[in-house]
Amino acid sequence: MENRKNDAGGSHLLTPTAADGTSVRAEVEGEGRVILILHAGMDTGKSYARVAAILGKRYRVIRLHRRQYRLDLKTDPLCGSPCTVAEEVEHVLAVVKAVGAPVFLYGHSSGGPIALESLVESPSSFVGAMIYEPASVINSDGGLNLSEDRIERDGEVGEGLKRSRQALVSGKPGRALGIFTQIAAGWPGFLANAAGELVALIPDFRTLIPCQIDDLEAMERLGMRLDAYSKLNLPVAIVSGEKSPDSNKEMAAAVAGALPMVERITLRGQGHSCHTRDPVQLARVIETFADRVLK
Repeated sequence: MENRKNDAGGSHLLTPTAADGTSVRAEVEGEGRVILILHAGMDTGKSYARVAAILGKRYRVIRLHRRQYRLDLKTDPLCGSPCTVAEEVEHVLAVVKAVGAPVFLYGHSSGGPIALESLVESPSSFVGAMIYEPASVINSDGGLNLSEDRIERDGEVGEGLKRSRQALVSGKPGRALGIFTQIAAGWPGFLANAAGELVALIPDFRTLIPCQIDDLEAMERLGMRLDAYSKLNLPVAIVSGEKSPDSNKEMAAAVAGALPMVERITLRGQGHSCHTRDPVQLARVIETFADRVLK
């Protein structure tokens, strides 16, 4: 494991090795009780920098660069090569082992199921968690999966995901992201496609589009896990934005309904991206709940 100082912000890089031998990468700042952040899609953890800076005044904040978004671990970074949710959980648990302290876990969107599965895999490693609009499958096989993608038979991904993957293979990442936005966020086709093409013009985002499609596939293959979550005996807060899409609220409500020790929090005036629109508000919400469980 290597710790390297970052002169710009006083943070350092935590690089333990996961159980399967792959490298883990996480940015650490602050001292004290540990909050581990699992970012949402189309990100590497950088979008949580302002939230982490605020929390870092009182906590040791760790932003994991999620395995699904590590281009250096992809066998095919242009067309996509998904890792499983279980493999992502290995990276989470490697960080927990490295810090050797009780951990409060925070997961956003697709980072939410990674957080929940980490709790299921090793509940004694955590003191509690906060999940912001988990991108969870909430219906059974053959029904709606995530937002508007359907699974035809066990083990198969939805038709929308198949079309997204084909767009990547055809060298059309903007088109692939447009299809993703339709099926995962419910946007109308013309808006989703236009947004996808615009995002693909930004080099840093363009490289992450295959990772986003990989992320969707991993969530779909994980399937419905509400029964497993119903056995978690840890305090968990489920957060949703007042202005978020109905599909996001439905997923949050379904996961909350399965958890035995749950608190529901609504972010007033916010949607799915409070961490960038109002990082102060989100940091305070995380801080308030974490203070209660990190004793």
